[in-house]
Amino acid sequence: MVKFTVKFFLAVMILFFGVLLGMEQANEGLQKMRGYDDSSLPSVFHISKGKNGEVEASVLGNKVMAEDLQEKKEKIENMKTFNLFSELGKQFAGAVRSLMEQVLSFFEK
Repeated sequence: MVKFTVKFFLAVMILFFGVLLGMEQANEGLQKMRGYDDSSLPSVFHISKGKNGEVEASVLGNKVMAEDLQEKKEKIENMKTFNLFSELGKQFAGAVRSLMEQVLSFFEK
């Protein structure tokens, strides 16, 4: 199951990258066809250096900042979500562990 999940995730990422690459190629084709740059059609990817030497990136016209990514990462780490199956698995593992400890302690005597 893990192999399938990894392969599926890899395939989805490759296809997503292909879609973004195709959008960029279509944008370049439109610019060549017109013969001039149209500011209403921003490029899919845009990477530039700022005044302070910081790298600025934008995807589909939305700026991506490292601080934003760090804040999102911290927010996700701080979130405490409840997963029913995870909790059931923990309780089952605890019950099996205590049962096995009792069985083993019974045979040690």
